[in-house]
Amino acid sequence: MRETIRARGHDNVRAEHASTFEVTTDDWLTPAGDCILAVEADRSPSEFDPAFVDACRDRDARITARIEVGDHVQVVDGHGHPDLTFESDRSAVARTSDYVDDRTVMVDADHAAAGFDHALVESLQEGADLVLTLAVEHGGRPD
Repeated sequence: MRETIRARGHDNVRAEHASTFEVTTDDWLTPAGDCILAVEADRSPSEFDPAFVDACRDRDARITARIEVGDHVQVVDGHGHPDLTFESDRSAVARTSDYVDDRTVMVDADHAAAGFDHALVESLQEGADLVLTLAVEHGGRPD
């Protein structure tokens, strides 16, 4: 099962945060937003299919985030959590910790914004388009 968000980079993208990365529907970004990869997302977690949300509410769920920016592709692997709500109408956040709030779409991510490829980040700083595809799997087989 998959959900896709399309957004665009911004000149204030820093990708320096050590424990999260985020994509937001906001149309602005200050330099303090060091976890935000892209702005003007075309959808938020509150719009995801309820079946996708349910599948992610399992500690055994493996969630993969595939981030595409031009020719650059980065994959982040993480897990689901029973407390995921996907209720945010503003942003999607992946976390290296197991902290959950209404914006969280993945926990135990294998890296955060600071782990993104420098060339990908530079493209985002130039305003490139980003495609974030979230996929959930259980027991080694895609749902």
